[in-house]
Amino acid sequence: MRTRPRLILFLLPLVFLLGTLNACGGSLPTGRVILLGLDGMDPGVVDLLMSEGKLPNFARLRQDGAYGRLLSRPPLLSPVLWTTVATGKTPDQHGIGHFVATSDVTGQEFPVTSEMRRVKSIWNMVSDADRNVAVVGWWATWPAESVNGAIVSDHTCYHFLFQQASTGAAAPTGVTHPPGLLEEITPLIRRPGDVTPAEAAPFVRMSPEELSVPFDFDNEVSHFKWALATAASYGQIGLHLWRENRPDLLMVYIEGTDSMAHLFGHLFRASELSGELGAQRQKFGGAVEQMYLYADRVVGEYIDAMDNDTTLVVLSDHGFQLGVLPDDPSKTRDLRRVSERYHNPEGILYLYGDRVRRHSRIEKPRLVDIAPTLLALVGMAPAEDMPGRVLEEVLELEALPAAIASYELSGSDPTVAAGDTSVDPQILERLRSLGYLGSTNSPQGDRNLAAMQFEAGHHEEAVNSYRRMIQEDPGDAALRTSLAGALGALGRYDEARDQLGLAIDLEPLDVEAYHNLAVIFEREGNLEEAVEQYRKAVRYNSQYEPSRRALLRLVGSAEVRAPRTEAQKLAMVMAEQAGEMARRGDYPEAMRLLGEAERIAPAYVIVYQYQSNVAYLMGDRARAIRALEKALALEPDNALFKTNLERMREGG
Repeated sequence: MRTRPRLILFLLPLVFLLGTLNACGGSLPTGRVILLGLDGMDPGVVDLLMSEGKLPNFARLRQDGAYGRLLSRPPLLSPVLWTTVATGKTPDQHGIGHFVATSDVTGQEFPVTSEMRRVKSIWNMVSDADRNVAVVGWWATWPAESVNGAIVSDHTCYHFLFQQASTGAAAPTGVTHPPGLLEEITPLIRRPGDVTPAEAAPFVRMSPEELSVPFDFDNEVSHFKWALATAASYGQIGLHLWRENRPDLLMVYIEGTDSMAHLFGHLFRASELSGELGAQRQKFGGAVEQMYLYADRVVGEYIDAMDNDTTLVVLSDHGFQLGVLPDDPSKTRDLRRVSERYHNPEGILYLYGDRVRRHSRIEKPRLVDIAPTLLALVGMAPAEDMPGRVLEEVLELEALPAAIASYELSGSDPTVAAGDTSVDPQILERLRSLGYLGSTNSPQGDRNLAAMQFEAGHHEEAVNSYRRMIQEDPGDAALRTSLAGALGALGRYDEARDQLGLAIDLEPLDVEAYHNLAVIFEREGNLEEAVEQYRKAVRYNSQYEPSRRALLRLVGSAEVRAPRTEAQKLAMVMAEQAGEMARRGDYPEAMRLLGEAERIAPAYVIVYQYQSNVAYLMGDRARAIRALEKALALEPDNALFKTNLERMREGG
């Protein structure tokens, strides 16, 4: 059972409590609302495909409804963002900071659950007001809470992942509310093995034999079939509940648009690819675009299910950088580049139907604005402890109810079924295979929440959080770098410098540590040392923008190995061309160019760095080692060369 914020309860006058109760149980006029969440759908790509006439239902939303680009804030991680949508609260308020948490008792990781949420969700608020709700597939809804209506938790499709789930195996508790709902929706749930070659054909070019491989989370085809089957399941379950239960509020989450982008996003409309990247494009090049077309068809199905009293809200939690080839093509070899670095902070937001002004523009909407707006659409008051606003500029509401103090102070605490972790290993296996779970000891959610404390200006709280995690994991360089940042914000430079020294000793390639050290030197007026540290950061990561911007500001150039002679200038051009060839998979041409660059400028270190990288991608470890040895002879203090050389010699 969730703990309520007792301090607020003691401080608020009784009149606020009474106002809250009345607002929850009032009889304000209301229509019905559908919220359709499409994870990671990028507004720029939607606009592009819409302009090509490929998304007719999104075009209908744009033409006859309201639209804006929905702004998110880091961390751009699905459980965090979708819980913000569901609660109207920021992560430091709702308490969900990552995909997993760590047990205080066993120290083992487990997926985030509904019990970890510190505040009420909108389905709790609407249910407390005696309205009917239905929630399908939403992040962190297992175990399913007891509500006035239905919850199909995010663990539902995991139960049906393997064939034996349909042969009498007992369902884990808490998968749905009410429990008997699971039997009702079972015919609508599809497993990856149910995806037919005909269904897969628009997405991927593969033979039936390739598609029929046994399910394995280490296989990209299995991830593809999982994404498609789960999207179909949750989409159809939502329509079923809408028609049969007639909820006042339906919330349906579909992950497939994000999953497909993580798997195949680098191939979106990519051209001139060679080698392994060319082979990937041949099989999977159209997958992302087809998933957007699939999402458009889902939107059309929900439009068709609406009546005149229905408002449809379609949104994504963030956007996605599609068609971007990474500097290191080896990161796409298993087609699972899940790092949130490819997420954009802007998602989509469309409002359509009852009480929505046609052809209207939503002014700078944020994730925290969704819950207050949904409350207004179902005839309930916004709450003062929600940082967002009702998007009134695009709604035709007779009168917006006066805001109440908080929904946390009224109704009953949400109750959930007893936890049953029998399904958890499958979820963890999927998250781990996608790369969402790191190798650090301290929970990533705790790290994210500490970072949010820092960003909110609560620097002393952030210091305490980072110190607590360092006690548990003293060898984590990143934690010490983050602690130094919080200490530096408090002006405690000597302590910060000590932590950064320890971080660099632990991880000589921690570019953020060099950058933070440079910031301290600059604040102290030691510009020469500051420039040196900024240059180290850029030397070890040429794309590290904070240090690049600092160098441009201080010395007018962010280049740490700027060519000085005409020969070096020509060699640099060839090296950059070789890098582009390597990104597109044409390793032989890249090595030919680098060989010519070496002949022209044999003492230019950048040439050997590129040679080593390309040779490693080609699988020629001996050649990569020889190139690194030449580079290290030119720059004996280069920690990047030393580290990579040690790893290659050890076979890493």
